[in-house]
Amino acid sequence: LYLKVNLKKNECIAYTDRELIEKSIQDTSFFACLYERYEAKLLRYIHHISQVNEEEALDILQDSFIKIWKNLHDFNVDLSFNSWVYRIVHHQTISEWRKSVSFGKNKTVDYELHLKYVQNEDLSYEEIETEKKVMNIINQLPDHYKAVLVLKYFEDKNYIEISDILKIPEGTVATYLNRAKKMFSELAQKQHISFFE
Repeated sequence: LYLKVNLKKNECIAYTDRELIEKSIQDTSFFACLYERYEAKLLRYIHHISQVNEEEALDILQDSFIKIWKNLHDFNVDLSFNSWVYRIVHHQTISEWRKSVSFGKNKTVDYELHLKYVQNEDLSYEEIETEKKVMNIINQLPDHYKAVLVLKYFEDKNYIEISDILKIPEGTVATYLNRAKKMFSELAQKQHISFFE
């Protein structure tokens, strides 16, 4: 799913997600606007909840957008497109990650490269070292705890959005988040780093 954008970037910016969905159904070039709008943040999310490399992350994103395109006609424009897209990418990422782990693929991560995708600014050596520890701890958490933690603290989603993305009740989001923070803190204490205030 490699789409060429024939529209100028400012033309894409002028439309809401809802308008782009409606226009995409009539003209596929508008779907490229949606892809460009969400590409960077979704790649960052994929890297946060898994340990895939750049090529694997792009494959997951492409596969996700194929699913999004195939189901776009059935999407209810009164619902949150943002949450729907994150939900599809979340499920695709977890599915691919579990498959790769079950097949025993080597999942050693180059954290300097990994941080390139999850941070928007240059980091100092100390910040990189702290981020390595943080990512190591996050990757020790069960998937459902990792997901709520990343959505809340890295993707800046509120409880309603997390509930919508993961299709779990808001009360469960709160429970998972509290347990994830507690588990994270216990692991962090052993490594003498602080993340949550």
